Amino acid sequence: MKDAIKTIAIIGALEEEVAHIAASLSHTRHEKGASLDVVCGTLEAETSPASLHDATGRRRQSGVPVTVAATVGGMGLVNAAATTQRLIDLYRPDAIIFSGIAGSLNKSLHINDVVLGGTLRYLDSDMRLIAQWKPQTVEFHSDSKLLDVAEHALDDLGIAHITGTIASGNYFVDTPEKIAQVVAQTGADAVEMEGAAVAHVAARNDVPALVIRALSDNADTDYEVFKEFDISEYADTAARLALTIAKRL
Repeated sequence: MKDAIKTIAIIGALEEEVAHIAASLSHTRHEKGASLDVVCGTLEAETSPASLHDATGRRRQSGVPVTVAATVGGMGLVNAAATTQRLIDLYRPDAIIFSGIAGSLNKSLHINDVVLGGTLRYLDSDMRLIAQWKPQTVEFHSDSKLLDVAEHALDDLGIAHITGTIASGNYFVDTPEKIAQVVAQTGADAVEMEGAAVAHVAARNDVPALVIRALSDNADTDYEVFKEFDISEYADTAARLALTIAKRL
């Protein structure tokens, strides 16, 4: 990852999440295109407690502001990939943060816990073929520095979390049979529909990425029930986490 972070792209799961992020930015503007509404602005960087004072004991100046471009990505692998490439092409970000929700496959985790995408795998793709093209890998990974910053931010916010494996596919996992199939195929801690595509496109473009998933259920909820869930509370938590990470880069 580049040492100097000047621009960060944030892909959120909910309109409310991006609205919370926008409210924390200065000099905002909205840019529409490719079915996306992207809010751009500046965010004051956070200085870590250990570096608040220099060698003479004088307080350091606050961090250099970073540019943030945030949008809702849409559901599914294609929407996620298209959104990621659009943000990379337009804003040339130094890092991409992607937050959203997922179904838990790990019995030691609970609803609202967070899984950071240390490893991301596709559910329904023959990677022996796909891996012939850049980045020539059968699985994808969040950037190690971004993971470290995220882990510390989650600790500070008091949110239970692990760095684990996330599986991504274009179908809704909601039965014991599907759960067993996903676990056997990927060994994942969580399942969703976008993360691997974001990490894949970011890797093609040599852009460090971080995938964050809050657990909304145990991958055992029928879609017709799931779509009625009120996950607006998650929007605030996700926005606070994404902004905290962005400030610390």
